Amino acid sequence: MGGLFCFLCPNNTPKHPARLALIAPLHLAPAHPTKTSMPYDAFSHVTHWVFDLDNTLYPPEARLFDLIEVRMTDWVMQTLRVERAEADRLRSHYWHTHGTTLAGLMREHDVDPAPYLTDVHDISMDSLTPDPALAARIRALPGRRIVYTNGSAPYAERVLEARGLTGLFDAIYGVEHAGFLPKPEAGAFNAIFTKDGLTPQTAAMFEDDARNLAVPHDLGMRTVHVAPTRADAPHVQFHTDDLSSFLKSLVR
Repeated sequence: MGGLFCFLCPNNTPKHPARLALIAPLHLAPAHPTKTSMPYDAFSHVTHWVFDLDNTLYPPEARLFDLIEVRMTDWVMQTLRVERAEADRLRSHYWHTHGTTLAGLMREHDVDPAPYLTDVHDISMDSLTPDPALAARIRALPGRRIVYTNGSAPYAERVLEARGLTGLFDAIYGVEHAGFLPKPEAGAFNAIFTKDGLTPQTAAMFEDDARNLAVPHDLGMRTVHVAPTRADAPHVQFHTDDLSSFLKSLVR
């Protein structure tokens, strides 16, 4: 990408599908036997904390993304003039093939991303509640804290407000800040990390979609899969199903 330092060449980025397997939280991946098993020690050098948004900074039980997926399917139906079943199939196909539904619509149908992002994120936040404990543990993290989502930044701000997390992050980045390139593409991370001045070797990434941890891992970041079950992948160093408890273990 012109004008951006290339942390990792986008053309060489492999696909890393998530293969899920049950595992206890706060566990290191066996692919990294030289790393300490204690989260505090493994993160003691980190001064840059990168958090995904959906199903990471709120629990998946909130089912917020279900509402977004309904609106995505409606958008595909209206834009491509297909039946709901076909629109739902295409939405899933674009996500698996291009990283996000939006990326597929842009690449295969030249869709304008701005109205799409506004429409699909126009959802109720009623299922979200403030989490004072999580807020306190994010606030205690040393260094710079950012949110990086494949959604839009205005949507992220609404979610953070509903969770009581407003004002805790130094920057909030949406897919628009990466030129609409989505995670897990290397070019997307390159754009955001360059913009934020992030040094991968002193940074950590928290994500619910294990595909999106592959590039951060390759760059030298600590990676944490935040999900009910752990992805069996070498780029997943840590896993937790309780972000708040995990963060508590990192600060003394």
